[in-house]
Amino acid sequence: MKKILSIGITVSLLVMLLMGCSSDTGETAGSKGADDVVTLRLAHNLNEQHTVHLALAEFGRLIGEKSEGNMKVEIYPNAQLGSEEQVLEQLQVGGIAMTKVSAAALTPYADGYNAFTLPYVFADEDHFFTSMESDAVKELYQDTHDKGFIGLTYYTSGARSFYTVDKPILHPSDLRGVKIRVMGFQSQTDMMQALGGTPVGMPYGDVYTSLQSRVIDGAESNETALTNGKHGEVAKHFSYDEHTMIPDIVVISSKVWDSLTAEQKAILQEAAVESTEYHKPLWNEAIAEAVKEAKKDMGVTFHEVDKGPFREAVASMLDEYGKKYPEVKSLLDSFKALE
Repeated sequence: MKKILSIGITVSLLVMLLMGCSSDTGETAGSKGADDVVTLRLAHNLNEQHTVHLALAEFGRLIGEKSEGNMKVEIYPNAQLGSEEQVLEQLQVGGIAMTKVSAAALTPYADGYNAFTLPYVFADEDHFFTSMESDAVKELYQDTHDKGFIGLTYYTSGARSFYTVDKPILHPSDLRGVKIRVMGFQSQTDMMQALGGTPVGMPYGDVYTSLQSRVIDGAESNETALTNGKHGEVAKHFSYDEHTMIPDIVVISSKVWDSLTAEQKAILQEAAVESTEYHKPLWNEAIAEAVKEAKKDMGVTFHEVDKGPFREAVASMLDEYGKKYPEVKSLLDSFKALE
């Protein structure tokens, strides 16, 4: 009897957690009762100090304000409801309303997202912002509706550069024979090979010890990896080649989205865009603080780089991916026109 009771309680808890969108009266998200409050559950895998979490909290606050209390967002940080992949799967069936996911992780769902994993797609940060706020990206957001979700907005995660243990990477030739940890996407492997380096795929959590033991000679990410991941304790050179700018995307379940009224959808879209603007200065502050800490407390040297030779070495990649994925070519052409 105790075993049956335990199972029943567990199932009940799971149902309560996984209901992505509900109202205080137990009706659906699109209900029109005067006393209904639509509750949207948002889950992600970052801590509560991360700039993206702070932006998502502002997103939730804005939704409550704009809806005059008729909508609210409950946020579950720190992977409380699962990993990024697990949360996205729950979102697709309507179990969770919203989440934040790297654009690179969306490549299996829409070919166009491959564009964001390619090197030197954006000329600089301003070009990145202009491109991400273009009609072409808004159309891309809708391409995954039949896959169970759509995009609402983006948050910058900065530019990714190389950081290494004992020498800077100032030219592609500096990568010859150098083992660099890359994310597990084909485009990252292709990029490293085009630059002459040796790509090594491994979980992010293994990077620190792998740098220590020289299983790898370096990695690539933004400046916060030096401090948040403590990689600056081992890797003493950060080279600003800025090869990729891969945004985070805020997505919402198609089932939840379709259940909302036109007014509710407008509130979400307005709040999403405003949260993106809220996030930009937070990110700049986090980068400035990471650089200051890495220099002062870790002894990391930051190197400016002539990006020209790097761009030339990987230029053919954009053509190759454009031929393979028509959606990528369309986006790249659109971004190019915005330079």
